[in-house]
Amino acid sequence: MIDQWMFYLLAVPIVLLVGLSKGGFGGGLGSLAVPVLSLAVDPRLAAAVLLPILCSMDLVSLWSFRGKWDKRNLLILFPAAMLGLALGAAMHTYMDANKIRFIVGIMALYFVGHYLWGKHVIQRVVAQKASVTRGGFWGAVAGFVSYIAHAGGPPISIYLIPQQLPKTVFVGTTVIFFSVVNYVKLVPYVWTGQLDLSAFYTSLVLLPLVPIGVGLGVWLHHRVSDKWFYGMCYVLLAFAGIKLVSEALLVWFG
Repeated sequence: MIDQWMFYLLAVPIVLLVGLSKGGFGGGLGSLAVPVLSLAVDPRLAAAVLLPILCSMDLVSLWSFRGKWDKRNLLILFPAAMLGLALGAAMHTYMDANKIRFIVGIMALYFVGHYLWGKHVIQRVVAQKASVTRGGFWGAVAGFVSYIAHAGGPPISIYLIPQQLPKTVFVGTTVIFFSVVNYVKLVPYVWTGQLDLSAFYTSLVLLPLVPIGVGLGVWLHHRVSDKWFYGMCYVLLAFAGIKLVSEALLVWFG
């Protein structure tokens, strides 16, 4: 089991924040988890520890948003996401920790940019309908980055937000999408040895935080605007992204 105090200092609030996101408050904050935890441990280990936690959160979220999803969008997204997962698994096998650290850092900075600029742009476009072309592309991207860093939220948001779905339907659609994606990821994670006993035991230690975070997220989803919450979280994500990219570049060029 991981015994670094710095890891747990980061992991406790991160698991709670991801739980809030899974509960429908501050959607997309799952992208924060691996970059921040990678400040303390290998990003592959961070992703492995988080996967069983995400799977347990998915069970709670599925019950909370049962029946509240868009079926057509899911039928478009799932096949593409499986292709993205397969590509992520294939590439992940041949990359060392520093390359993954660099990719995770770049993704973190992209997600901050998406929040500051892209989200506001796509919210202003004319309402769109479900599209096989756009859904296939963003579903594949979501599957790929979800495998690498459990960070498929922003690509799915880019696809779904312009459709202007009701808030609860939007959250319910993302909940069932990532529930399926996360449980499928268990197979290659275990098969390749990325999810080993050390990571699993660490997940068990953090597991009691799951119902607290998800339950609070469901409660806040129906009562509080999450706009103020995003700023604080994305400042942290920007810091993590800059640090990870800088560390990777120092290894290569330092």
